[in-house]
Amino acid sequence: MLALETENLTKDYAVGFWRSRPYRALDRLSLRVETTEVYGFLGPNGAGKTTTLKLLTELIYPTSGRISILGRPPGDPEVRRRVGYLPEAPYFYDYLSAEELLTYFAGLFGLRGQIRRTRVATLLDKVGIAGERRLPLRKFSKGMLQRVGLAQALLNEPEVVFLDEPMSGLDPLGRRDVRSLILDLRDRGCTVFFSSHILSDAEALCSRVGIIVSGQLVTSGRLSEILAFEVAGWELVMADLDPSTLTAFGDSVRRVTRISDGRYMIELAPDNEPERIVGRLRAQGGCFVSLNPVRTTLEDYFVQQVTARQAAPPAGRVMPEG
Repeated sequence: MLALETENLTKDYAVGFWRSRPYRALDRLSLRVETTEVYGFLGPNGAGKTTTLKLLTELIYPTSGRISILGRPPGDPEVRRRVGYLPEAPYFYDYLSAEELLTYFAGLFGLRGQIRRTRVATLLDKVGIAGERRLPLRKFSKGMLQRVGLAQALLNEPEVVFLDEPMSGLDPLGRRDVRSLILDLRDRGCTVFFSSHILSDAEALCSRVGIIVSGQLVTSGRLSEILAFEVAGWELVMADLDPSTLTAFGDSVRRVTRISDGRYMIELAPDNEPERIVGRLRAQGGCFVSLNPVRTTLEDYFVQQVTARQAAPPAGRVMPEG
């Protein structure tokens, strides 16, 4: 059974004052997300990511199209019990503490007594708010509120979790913690669907991604299918090196960049044998530091898709009358 499926999902908004016209925020989105996978939904600002997540959680309703979550429509009470959701900018009552807030939400899911207290304490520990659990939320930073939002999304131990920009406002330590949390959810059999424009996070976490631009899905698939992972070159760093020794390598060396005295970054063509060049440089007194392949990244692919889309003649997201 699929965790999530959409078919020709479309959302139009009315824009304009005197003569309103429909503005297409989402255009015939069709997705299939397998159970227990982490799916990254990527796109620039205004692409339609948040609109999609609001449709999936029935905060808004589609103009046309179909949504199925765990084989049921999103409004089904059974689906609501099995789904968690973190909005892009969670807002909570300022004068409640994190512990009081989660206790309230846990009660909405029917949790009572020691089970509720244990669930709340465990999640606060997991998201790193253990020491601040009794502080009023008005004293929390944006990153701390994001952690509380993540905890509330997991209170019901959901089978599917929707996260809208989960890394927003987090420092590097917080991002690392959230990455670990998402992988833990995957390992226990949960499906995670998250939107982001932080591409390194998607590249580190996702088995599959979809890229949406101007309301339309431009591509979707496994990273191994989307990215050109072939080596495009090599970056070699050598120390104690006389740069004049590199002249003997001719076209094999694309570019030499001086890092500091005696230390150089050497760009090699992809069809070279870097081990042979390293051996020759070491024989001439150089000290090997590092060798890394240069590959196309998810960010490179993302920029290519967005640039190509924006350069194309606009089809118009404001729909014509009639």
